[in-house]
Amino acid sequence: MKIATFNVNSINARLPRILDWFDKAKPDAVVLQEIKCIDEKFPAHEFEDRGYNVEVHGQKTYNGVALLSKHPLDDVLRGLPYDNSDDQARYIEALVMPDHAEPVRIGGLYLPNGNPAPGPKYDYKLKWMHRLKRHAEKLLKNEEAFVLAGDYNVIPQEEDVHDPKAWADDALFLPETRAAFRELLNLGLTDAIRQANPNGVCYTFWDYQRGAWEKDNGIRIDHLLLSPQAADRFKSAGVDRKERAPGDKKEKPSDHVPAWVELD
Repeated sequence: MKIATFNVNSINARLPRILDWFDKAKPDAVVLQEIKCIDEKFPAHEFEDRGYNVEVHGQKTYNGVALLSKHPLDDVLRGLPYDNSDDQARYIEALVMPDHAEPVRIGGLYLPNGNPAPGPKYDYKLKWMHRLKRHAEKLLKNEEAFVLAGDYNVIPQEEDVHDPKAWADDALFLPETRAAFRELLNLGLTDAIRQANPNGVCYTFWDYQRGAWEKDNGIRIDHLLLSPQAADRFKSAGVDRKERAPGDKKEKPSDHVPAWVELD
């Protein structure tokens, strides 16, 4: 089962390019972030025509997440628990039910950016990460295979950024942010990309400005974290870096590229 995460930076603005990737990569399940539309405006039929079941947790203009699967979806959850006042569409979860294999629960997330820091936006980011940890702890008690995948807006280590000094004061790289991410990993979760490539460059985001792509000034902020039961089924993982490059059918790229994991 190939599970992918892709921050599309507006699903409708980049639909031809995104569909092109779907047709090439043929993922079994995908979580999308920053779809930037309400549920009714999501182009579900384009994906349903390709055999996907579609669940959306949208929001006008900002945020928004979706989960698409070739297999049936059950037990759908929209919104991260533990704060009923949070109206930002940043989390979706469902149980993926293959016909002849154990089910896999997938949580798709768009973690808050947090800038400027310090400030209210950074406080919201850290609180959101604490809620995510609480939810992961609950999921772990079920002893099932699950993947928490998405745009975490976290640069975990210095090897995940082209210039650590340039990002030292950014909310994505502050010590408190990285510590909160390590707390997630320390629950017993596995970073799929680093499992496949422990030391190499695996950037998933390049800014549109300042020639970041051409200079390879990237960062790794899109992650797939595996429960122990999912990690036991790990086969491979990677980043589809070419999706950021210009070229035929490559107009209007997202500033992110897809990252994926394959489970047995």
